[in-house]
Amino acid sequence: MSLVHLIYASRPFGYDELSLAGILASARANNQRDGITGCLICREDLYLQQLEGDQAAVKTAYERIARDPRHTEVSLLLSDTAPTRLFPDWAMRHDPAKSWMWTSAAVADGAVRRASIAELQAVFARVAREAT
Repeated sequence: MSLVHLIYASRPFGYDELSLAGILASARANNQRDGITGCLICREDLYLQQLEGDQAAVKTAYERIARDPRHTEVSLLLSDTAPTRLFPDWAMRHDPAKSWMWTSAAVADGAVRRASIAELQAVFARVAREAT
């Protein structure tokens, strides 16, 4: 099995607690079934997610997300092999956006899509450290 990390960003459509709960419930069920782990950072203007797992399973999950009407402007930011999982115990960790992340104005201006691979990986590495 080739372990991959995939990071994407999207804009929520109709963001509210009920929509978020639905996304998390379906993600956790699907990911547990498919051997995928990861983290979803979410707020009303941004979903930023890292998926980890077998390449084929992660690709299928990403394609399903890209078709999901609760996500708009889905953008693949990184897909690469990885030596280990950052979130091995989380079928889908939910992590509300932190104050150290991009401002709403920066997100609207495209900061997430312009972020370097190292910056994106650092976001999830920091969340993983905070989770322990």
